[in-house]
Amino acid sequence: MAVRVEPTPNPNATKFTVGAPVGGPGTLVKGAETGAAWASELLALEGVASVFFTSDFVTISKTPEASWDSITPEATRILESHFAG
Repeated sequence: MAVRVEPTPNPNATKFTVGAPVGGPGTLVKGAETGAAWASELLALEGVASVFFTSDFVTISKTPEASWDSITPEATRILESHFAG
């Protein structure tokens, strides 16, 4: 399944539905030990502040000055490489 990207009411958070179990619920912040390569890769993206995950989706929160235009394509690529069928 392709990752589905959806806005949230918070302009600094976006939901990425991957269609596969991601674990959780849990929240990880930049600099935290994640225990999961996909989470570490997301947190390493410039502008990503935190990652919330549960069920079959991940919500990424960015810093206010960061742009979704640069984060979304990379986050989608990371999630598809780890969770695509």
